[in-house]
This record gives sequence, C-alpha cells and structure tokens, in this order.
Amino acid sequence: MAMQEGSPEPAASDAGRRERQVAGAFVELADTLVDDYDMIDLLDRLVGHSLRLLGADAAAIMLVDAGGGLRTVAASSEDAELMELLQLQAGEGPCVDCVRTATAVTVTDLSDTDRWPRFVAAASARGTFRSVHALPLRLRGEAMGAMNLLHHTPGPLPPEDLALGQALADVATIGILAERAVRRGEVVTEQLQNALNSRVVIEQAKGVVAQHSGVAMEEAFEQLRRYSRRSNRRLAEVAGDVVTRRLDPRVLAAQDRATDHG
Repeated sequence: MAMQEGSPEPAASDAGRRERQVAGAFVELADTLVDDYDMIDLLDRLVGHSLRLLGADAAAIMLVDAGGGLRTVAASSEDAELMELLQLQAGEGPCVDCVRTATAVTVTDLSDTDRWPRFVAAASARGTFRSVHALPLRLRGEAMGAMNLLHHTPGPLPPEDLALGQALADVATIGILAERAVRRGEVVTEQLQNALNSRVVIEQAKGVVAQHSGVAMEEAFEQLRRYSRRSNRRLAEVAGDVVTRRLDPRVLAAQDRATDHG
C-alpha cells in the first residue's frame, strides 16, 4: 500500500533507528567494562560513537594528568588531535575552560567570538573546524577531563544531542572510576596517569607502523587497534611490542590482508 501524504512513518523509522543505535552503543560500552579492561580502547570507542551518534566531524578526549596539566588521550583524527594541541599551546580554549569550570562550553562559530584570541587565531589559520562543543568528565563537581566535539560548519547542537554527548562523557568518567581498586583520590590520579602514559606509547607505535607500512597515521592506528582486538590484548601492550620491535609492524598489515582474503 502506498504511504499517504504527510504520513509520519519515515520520521518514526528514523527515531527508532537512532534509539537502536544509542542502545547498541551503550551496550557495547558496558561490555567493554569487564575485569582488567583497556582504558584506551574504551575512550577510543567513545570517540567513535560520538561521531556516529552526534554527527560530529571529529572528536577527542583530554584528561588532567598528575601534574594538573591537560593531555590528549583519544582522538578521531590527526586534525582533532591538532586542535587539542593548539589549545594546550595557547593555554586557552573551549576544552581548557570546560575543565576549569567543570561545565559544558559551546562555541557555535569560532570566527565570531572574541574569547581565547590566541587559540582562535591559530585554529582559524588552519580553517579545519568552525564549531566546538566541550563536555566535562566530572567527579564530585570537579572535572578530570573533557570530550570535545568538532564540526566543520558553524552552528549549535540540538539539546538532545548535547544531553547524549554528556551521557557519553559520563561513561568515560565511569570507566576511569570502575576499577575495583579505586577507593582514594590518589588511585584515580594513578589510573589517569597510566592511561596518559599508554597514549604516549601508542603514538610512538603509530609512527613506527606508518613508517614501515607507508600508511597515514590514522590508518596506522586502525591497524594497531584491529590487531589488538583480534589478539585480545591491550592496545598499549601491542603498541609497546611494536615500539620495542618484539612485534614486527608489518605483521599488522599482513594480518589485515589475510582477513580480507579469508
């Protein structure tokens, strides 16, 4: 039967599909929070879900390290990681303010704000992103980090998307706190530092894989992540083996080719 004009079925179908996507994302994230889970993998999955569910062009997560500084721990692309670096170099920006105030910071158009002049000037010179939405990872009113949603075009996020984005950021907070050993503040700090240290090793491994396989940094990271999941090992452990040459970086690409032909 042909659908009558003005029928609400398509909108209802879209809403149902989005609800299934959201439910599926949170189920996957909950499944990730098993004993001895991989913090970096969890945060990377969160970044990926924020792209799919919120329509962001890029996303990243920054955490406060043991010295009180900010460091990037997950990013969807090199451009997203560069935006975080620009904020750190300038000492200002949406993410910096988000962590400082433990509240969401929204910038609908970077070219139309007089806040953070050093950061805005550096970001505008690259012309990659026009709007930024920073959402806090909060613990008892204090921010331990922030998740940034980046868009190529200016404009606000719908309130329901901001709420969902904050829910994803809250999952990141839960993940950081979920270890059974977390009873004191210094343990939380230790976990954060371990995650940040792991990211350093992963960045080194990305460079090694990119150099040996002749691929871009994003693809190098995907090779590391796929190998980690197929071998059921922590991403940081695989990265450490690549950096120390216990694992030949060419094995990662070879395993991808074997899977494609399998």
